This record gives sequence, C-alpha cells and structure tokens, in this order.
Amino acid sequence: VKYIFSYNTFLKKKKKIIIKKKKKKKKKKKKKKMDRKIISTGALIGMVAIILGAFGAHALKKVLDTEQLITFETGVRYQMYNGLFLILIGTLTSLPEKTKKRIYFLTVAGVLLFSGSIYLLATNSLSSFDFKTIGFVTPIGGLLLILAWGALLLNYFNKKS
Repeated sequence: VKYIFSYNTFLKKKKKIIIKKKKKKKKKKKKKKMDRKIISTGALIGMVAIILGAFGAHALKKVLDTEQLITFETGVRYQMYNGLFLILIGTLTSLPEKTKKRIYFLTVAGVLLFSGSIYLLATNSLSSFDFKTIGFVTPIGGLLLILAWGALLLNYFNKKS
C-alpha cells in the first residue's frame, strides 16, 4: 500500500511538472508572436517613412514651399525614429510583455496622430479641406510618443538588479 501511494504521489508531481512546462511553452510562443508583431510594425512604419520621404523630396518639392517641405520632413523623421524604436522594443528580451504591449500601442497611435497630422498640415494647401481644424491632434500624438519612451525609461529605473 505504501508503494502504491508513493507511486501515485510521484505521478501527480510528474503531471504537475508537465503542465508547468506546457504553460511555459505557450507563454514563450505568445511572447515571440508579440515580438514579431512589434518588429514587423516597426519595419512597416520605417518603410512607409522612406517612401514618404522620397515622395516629399521629389514629388512634393514642386508643389510645396520650403517651410511646408521642412514640416513634412519633420513628420518623416519622427516616424522613422519611432519605427526604429519599435524594432528595438521587439528585440529587447529583458522587457516585460505588458510593458512591450503598452509601448507598442502608445507608439503606433502616437505615430498615426503626430506624423499623420503633420503630413496633412504640411500639404494643407493641396486640398480644399482645411486640415488646421484637426491640428490639435499633433500634440496628443506627441504626448503618446513621449509616454511610450517614458514607459521604457520607467521600466529601466524600476528594474531590480
């Protein structure tokens, strides 16, 4: 009877270990999927920044004045910075998953609002719609980008060595 009890206890412990290993594998898979999403989004944002930069340097040069082109280039520059930032975030292994997700969503929303509104404001003269009415979203997008970078900094300072 003692041997049967010990064997049953052994089997229960072994089963718990197997279940824990399966949970760890699922977490790793989920983490890799999120990292791939972050890196691919960063690459896409960077690629679009290059396309828009080339478009601004060649096609828009003929129809926008110098000040508008500089404004457009500012949007491209910040978009590229934050695309590279996302690629960095996706490759950091020391960053918790929750922080990565927070940074990801703040950065994507920030780029859309900040750079997107700058593009529209810079090309305002080419449209019949006055994009100055939506100019208030530019600082909101900027704030989201600041919060994304701040989340990385805060994680660094809160990290236990």
